[in-house]
Amino acid sequence: MLTPEEKEKIIKKYKLHESDTGSPEVQIALLTEEIKRLLLHFKTHPKDFHSKRGLLKMVNTRRSLLNYLKRESPDRYKKIIKKIGLKK
Repeated sequence: MLTPEEKEKIIKKYKLHESDTGSPEVQIALLTEEIKRLLLHFKTHPKDFHSKRGLLKMVNTRRSLLNYLKRESPDRYKKIIKKIGLKK
């Protein structure tokens, strides 16, 4: 789980305007960081199936947000993919 300081740092990096905390870019960035942390967790705890379910939910949520962004604003979609480093 991300600490409030880490969340704030990610929000500052990906926000679109001054009071932005819920844009798709910010949500995608937060989910990506959380997914990376869970993947590290699974390297030491491979049989943690309850957390694996949460990971799958996060991946699906991120995928939905990416599909929404791709449909509504392809240029923003391309920017966030490059900025985060996802393969597309």
